Amino acid sequence: MKNQTSSLMPIIKTEIPGPLGREIIKRDAKFASPSLIKEYALVADRGQGCFIDDVDGNRFLDMMAGIAVSSTGYAHPHVTGAVKEAIDRVWHICGTDFYTESYARLMEKLGSYVPQMGNKKVFLANTGTEAIEGAMKLARYHTKRKGFMSFYGGFHGRTLGALSLTASKVKYRDNFGPFIPGVVHGRFPNPSECPDGMSTEEFGLKAIDDIKTTIFDRVMAPSELAAIFVEPIQGEGGYITPPRSFLKGLRYLCDQHGILLVFDEIQSGVGRTGHMFAAEYFDVAPDIITSAKGLGSGMPIGAILAKESVMTWGRGTHGSTFGGNNVSCAAAVATLEVVEKMLPDIRDNGAYLTQCLKNLAAVHPIIADVRGPGFMIGMELKDPKTGLPVPELMGELEQLAFRKGLLLLGCGQSTIRFAPPLVCGRHEIDIATKILANCLSELNH
Repeated sequence: MKNQTSSLMPIIKTEIPGPLGREIIKRDAKFASPSLIKEYALVADRGQGCFIDDVDGNRFLDMMAGIAVSSTGYAHPHVTGAVKEAIDRVWHICGTDFYTESYARLMEKLGSYVPQMGNKKVFLANTGTEAIEGAMKLARYHTKRKGFMSFYGGFHGRTLGALSLTASKVKYRDNFGPFIPGVVHGRFPNPSECPDGMSTEEFGLKAIDDIKTTIFDRVMAPSELAAIFVEPIQGEGGYITPPRSFLKGLRYLCDQHGILLVFDEIQSGVGRTGHMFAAEYFDVAPDIITSAKGLGSGMPIGAILAKESVMTWGRGTHGSTFGGNNVSCAAAVATLEVVEKMLPDIRDNGAYLTQCLKNLAAVHPIIADVRGPGFMIGMELKDPKTGLPVPELMGELEQLAFRKGLLLLGCGQSTIRFAPPLVCGRHEIDIATKILANCLSELNH
């Protein structure tokens, strides 16, 4: 696919932030909730492809896509055209009670993916956390069981049910309990922690055995579990790709005990791995998939995809006023149409980015690991002497790269995530790795 922005470059015209940016940040700070993180002082004005201009005319190369949201980049003509057409026709009519053609088209498209799941039903929501909450309700309704299992390092959202599953950072949970009862957590196998003499696939199977011996035998009988929720690739937890044996083992475990397997693909879905969903990358068919983030290229929309045999809740048992909004549905359909054609490019360009980062690792020993398929790549930083994470350095690298025109974002303890718009090509990758190399050298790493 031809890159329409292959001539663009980062441009820094003012100090960062510039005068207009400082004024907006000042206004924002007066009223904004103190819970907001505000990673760095970017005041976005407009975007094109993989580049964002701030209000002072500085241009940045975006390698995090608003946390894996802007799938087709900024101002993609096919997506913006679909949104404008939808706005001119009808903004909203409640999809729970009425019909739109875009709602039906989006469900048809989503239902065509992950054919290993067989026939599917789809529920459209507004966000990822809503999709998780809906999946929790569906699992309880279908199984008539109450318990849930998720994994340490996993992030599933910030509403109470989703937060009960989340176990990535204590700050997300601190002072918000008590959480919903009947939630247990298991160990997510990080291949970098695989003991010497053990293969990664054996390590994945050991994690399954640990579930049996530490959860099923001591904490919660499998007959109480409605569902196991898992990110097939952990996002907020550090962009960790587990052994295939782990996810296949979860599938076998769920089949054995009548437990539903839910893949939280809010970050890993919509082409991020080079496949439409990570379930296809791992060749594992879950019972339910949750999707959001990149689904609408920035328009708010989420989805629950479930096997037809599982989505058995009755009329009126679940709904949403804005879920499946006509404009968001139009954006999502257009996004999927674009991403479908790009999957081979995502795999190829992702492999190129991975190799570029590994080349940097050969020069900068602070880079302990580069991992992940497609454009879901984690670059983990560790002190080469102690082998310990370096969260302070991660923050310094983010800020320095920002001042040089490169947008990065950390995750886990000290991992830089590379989740650029899926339209990212070699032009952008070469720019990003050059700036990154300069930053690491400047930081003496």
